[in-house]
Amino acid sequence: MSQQGGRPAGPEDDWWAQLYDDATGDTGPTAAPDSLDDRFVSATGTLGAPAAPEALPPQRTGPAPGPEGATASGAAGTVRPRAPWEPPPAAPPEPASFPPGPMPPGFTQRGPEGRTAPPEPAGTAPGPDSGAQSRPTASTEGAAPGLGAPPPAPPSPPLPPDAPPAPPSPSAVPAPPLPDAPPALDSTGEPSAPRTPTRVDLPAQPPAPLRFVGTRPPTYDAEPTALPAADPDDLGDLVADTVLDGARYGVCTLRAASVRGDSARYRGEPRRDALLTARFGAGEQALVLVAMATGARATPGAHRAAAEACRWIGRAVGRSHARLVEDIRAARRGDLKSGLHRLTDRSLGRLRAGAAEQGLKPEEYSATLRCLLLPADPACRVRVFFGVGAGGLFRLRDGAWRDIEPPVGEVAGEPVVGFGSPPAETPEGDRLTMDLGIPTPPSPYEPAPQPPREPFRFRASVARPGDVLLMCTEGLAEPLRGEPELCRHLTGRWSEPAPPGLAAFLADTQVRVKGYADDRTAAAVWEA
Repeated sequence: MSQQGGRPAGPEDDWWAQLYDDATGDTGPTAAPDSLDDRFVSATGTLGAPAAPEALPPQRTGPAPGPEGATASGAAGTVRPRAPWEPPPAAPPEPASFPPGPMPPGFTQRGPEGRTAPPEPAGTAPGPDSGAQSRPTASTEGAAPGLGAPPPAPPSPPLPPDAPPAPPSPSAVPAPPLPDAPPALDSTGEPSAPRTPTRVDLPAQPPAPLRFVGTRPPTYDAEPTALPAADPDDLGDLVADTVLDGARYGVCTLRAASVRGDSARYRGEPRRDALLTARFGAGEQALVLVAMATGARATPGAHRAAAEACRWIGRAVGRSHARLVEDIRAARRGDLKSGLHRLTDRSLGRLRAGAAEQGLKPEEYSATLRCLLLPADPACRVRVFFGVGAGGLFRLRDGAWRDIEPPVGEVAGEPVVGFGSPPAETPEGDRLTMDLGIPTPPSPYEPAPQPPREPFRFRASVARPGDVLLMCTEGLAEPLRGEPELCRHLTGRWSEPAPPGLAAFLADTQVRVKGYADDRTAAAVWEA
């Protein structure tokens, strides 16, 4: 037989009848027929009627030979011929009908030939041929598509006249109404306002931090751009972009931060400001020192000079902190001014000596210095400020800022009730506090370094509950004096009963103002 559907070249034979003839004996050891077809017939008789033709997958494994050795093929594809034992195929089921009327948007209906029929417009009456597409009844809704409607149920016998009425079906009985929920009560016991399903109780989010004040933002970027150049043999000389610190002692809370300016961030220059926060002693005898310094502008070692000034003043105050605490408690302003003036001159004099060793001019290796002394004793509210050079000292009281930068050489501040210096032992009322027990060695430099040219500033005053004392370098003092909107912003932020956290304080000190791009260093004290 040819596998391509052709007829054999030789004479025809009846090999098909011989192969499927029941009279032919089996070649197996048993006398009963045991071919593959016999097993199929036996299995079919055992399981019952064969499955419907439409439920079986079409078997198109290739052209099947007909009884005469030909293949049956049609326009729709190759169809396997029916075997003698297979029943004739059943008639195809009728297509499922759809009710007339408007279709949902985007829905298309296919006809018997597979073509898409457009949906009928709304309000169109059924035509004369709508009988084939009748609306399904309750008896046909549950039938599967293509299987036809199930046989109708037998009619129920008529009831006698005196029979009681039949109970209604469960689906026809309405459900009893649910009891009303008790009204919600608030904390006072009164019924609270009704809540709608769309209401969502969300916690109030804090306002976004202010990035700048003024009509437009500054020219420089708000975040660091370039890092300073580093020396692989002197990595300890690197200065961090931002320094943040804080503490709480007695009745005051301290927040301190030092940030590189926008100009230095853009050019990759190190921060010229230095910040030192230190505690000397313990308990009520402790003394907190906050020192900040700014190196000279446009000098290579400005950041080193500022750091050395803070370290030297911190070393001097730490060695004499016990005597300083006693004078602060007793409010000996004259003694404190004389002693701290001497310590400041000695610390800055070391910078001039360092400039001579490096072959630099004194003004090329110098720094401004501003310090704040805070006793840890809760019963003592005296705050002492001293320093040399430009900067700012401000106080926020009753929602208003006041610039309390002391005049040059003046002992300023409100009188301290109940405290005062003992009877004067010198014409100026000073005692031996000016020496602080530190001997003055002879100077190894000839000629001896002269004191700094900047005048000395000093102020000792008593803080009130709710005050905020702010000491800062020139980078923040100038915008505070020149931009009223910045003062109003800090007033609203720092007038709360609780002091801000470290991150919030840093964000407040970083509020930018166009035209001010220097380093910013600030230390604020909240009085409980």
